[in-house]
Amino acid sequence: MKVDSLIHSGWIIPVDAESRVLRKHSLAILGGRITELLPTDQARAKYRADDEIDLPGHALIPGLINTHTHAAMSLLRGIADDLPLMIWLHEHIWPAERRWVNEEFVRDGSQLAIAEMLRSGTTCFNDMYFFPDVTARVAAAAGIRATVGLIVVDFPTIWAASSEEYLHRGIAVHDQWRNHHLVRTAFAPHAPYSVSDQPLERIRVMADELEIPIHMHVHETRDEIRQSLRDHGKRPLQRLQELGLLSPSLIGVHMTQLEDEELESYAASGGQVVHVPESNLKLANGYCPVKRLLEAGVNVALGTDGAASNNDLDMFGEMRTTALLAKGMNRDPAALPAPQVLRMATIHGARALGIGDETGSLEVGKSADVTAVDLAAIETQPVYNPVSQLVYAAGRHQVTDVWIAGRRVLSKRELTTLDPEEILSRAADWQHKIHQA
Repeated sequence: MKVDSLIHSGWIIPVDAESRVLRKHSLAILGGRITELLPTDQARAKYRADDEIDLPGHALIPGLINTHTHAAMSLLRGIADDLPLMIWLHEHIWPAERRWVNEEFVRDGSQLAIAEMLRSGTTCFNDMYFFPDVTARVAAAAGIRATVGLIVVDFPTIWAASSEEYLHRGIAVHDQWRNHHLVRTAFAPHAPYSVSDQPLERIRVMADELEIPIHMHVHETRDEIRQSLRDHGKRPLQRLQELGLLSPSLIGVHMTQLEDEELESYAASGGQVVHVPESNLKLANGYCPVKRLLEAGVNVALGTDGAASNNDLDMFGEMRTTALLAKGMNRDPAALPAPQVLRMATIHGARALGIGDETGSLEVGKSADVTAVDLAAIETQPVYNPVSQLVYAAGRHQVTDVWIAGRRVLSKRELTTLDPEEILSRAADWQHKIHQA
């Protein structure tokens, strides 16, 4: 039987309902979708392919899903480190954005971020930034799956001058990309402290009508809680609940400041949570109670945040930090086992974005979004449990090949859809301009 690609591997970790680990298995791809997972000796007898790849020391996993990013902010990596969030934002990041952000900045920053993510095994990202139309174009050209945020804030920026204009321009972006096979949209009101009630109510109605998610920073810091109590007489989640935003459509990012009653009501709403442990730790914002959320039935995904606050887009790093942080917080070495963390980085992200039927696991009929990780390296030998090795020992430098919708976008560590020399040259130009200012 003829297929497009046939990948033979040491292990396939489908991240399916059975949590299987398939030893010496192969994956067949036809028309951008997974045709079959089967033992390698059977695959060699059954299929022939234009592209047949032998990776005997590799594990094939679903492409990682970075469920919270600000991709273009890669150009601000390291510009203001070791500061509290509000000082970081108000005194450094927002002034820099007012001076430098334009379409060219977003194009070049998004390309830099996507190149980093592809080389890290990420096949899908959920973004929140200005000029989402530009990020969408860059993502589509690079062949990466993306959900671009239709950003809304109360104050004027280069992208829009009023909430009405933010929403108008956002809907135009949605309409432009609504039928694309890789690019989707989500409303992205920045945070409860930066978006007032009226636009939030409109977003709720429009998100229901368009059937797209709402991606928002929520309960990120103690200051956010204090500000909400001062300005609204209630905590942010109570305000969002009264505005009707607590629902399965809400993707709440950070969630480091949760009281017991809030955790229970959020779980009852069906809302999604994105855990961004390294950004939370670096900005000293607090700790998301991941174990308790999962026990309450909440779908918890993983993200990196932007490279300006992390300072990388490395989902392998986030997985390891997630596992270790949960163990330390709960004083329980079994708090978040490696298979659970891998699920958070893959299928949980897909479900949060509403694309769990399309990607997030390696199952027949799903899109062939596949990451190959070389476990034969010194750093991950010997291999007793490949899932544990992926979470606790492997690094992004061991990602050798990546396929998205069956297209090989990383081949033997080389990007096939992006020009790294051009990306680096543009990044250097931005560094010179920003540094000299």
